[in-house]
Amino acid sequence: MWACNAILGRAAADMIPPMLFNFFRWLLVFLFLLPLAPWVLQRGSGLLTHWRRYIVLGFLSIFSYNSLQYLALHTSTAINVTLIAASMPVWMLMAGRLMYGQKMGKRDLIGAVLSILGVAVVLAQGDLRNLSTFQFLPGDIYIVLATMGWAVYSWMLKHTTEPKRIRQDWAAMLLAQVIYGLIFSALFSAGEMWVSPQRIQWSWSLVGILLFVSLGPALLAYRTWGEGVARVGPTLAGFYANLTPPLAAVLSSLLLGEYPKLYHGVSFVLIVLGIWLSAQGPKRPNQT
Repeated sequence: MWACNAILGRAAADMIPPMLFNFFRWLLVFLFLLPLAPWVLQRGSGLLTHWRRYIVLGFLSIFSYNSLQYLALHTSTAINVTLIAASMPVWMLMAGRLMYGQKMGKRDLIGAVLSILGVAVVLAQGDLRNLSTFQFLPGDIYIVLATMGWAVYSWMLKHTTEPKRIRQDWAAMLLAQVIYGLIFSALFSAGEMWVSPQRIQWSWSLVGILLFVSLGPALLAYRTWGEGVARVGPTLAGFYANLTPPLAAVLSSLLLGEYPKLYHGVSFVLIVLGIWLSAQGPKRPNQT
């Protein structure tokens, strides 16, 4: 789903400004979630009592990660964005160490190196020497910040403080984040419309993209990510996130009528090996 999100986000770059794209996406998610957990808006649900936590979660995930990713796709190349996002395992390890004192095991560090190497192979099209020709663009800083914020967000998901009723209801948990995240998204969208010359070019293609990224990469992917983090912990989950770039490469190839090549297979082997190696380490306190 997130591989598709990167491709469609790039496809929609000329149709809609990035902040507004993110706002409409999560507004649709809000409408989808509201019938599933309307009690979140009632007094005593915990939405207001734990507003500080939900503001941070909503800012890091609903607003900043997605907005910065779409903004990066406007101002940087797709290969740069996916390569920088491949640093996710490293940021996961650092966030866990700094925020919760999580030790960095040797298997985790080796797994992170293998995983990033696997992504580099597919992005370099099988020849790592191609990486030396990269030129970092101003937009690259957006995806760096987005990846760092996502690592912090994932650790916060694991260390919960909200009421049990919200924590055990995935729709309520996501809805609480969306409500606060939409506030930031609306404010920045308004500012974007004020300073940016780009305007929305409505079409059925854009409507279809908005519906898909709302139901798939947002609603479904966020639910499964939260469930995965709860079961295996943020560190191991970060390694799985590195499957996104090679999957995006394969999907892009198929859309262009090209078949996956040998280096795609090498990349998958390295990434999966990194995931497996990290998973073989001692069971962490944050895992279930």
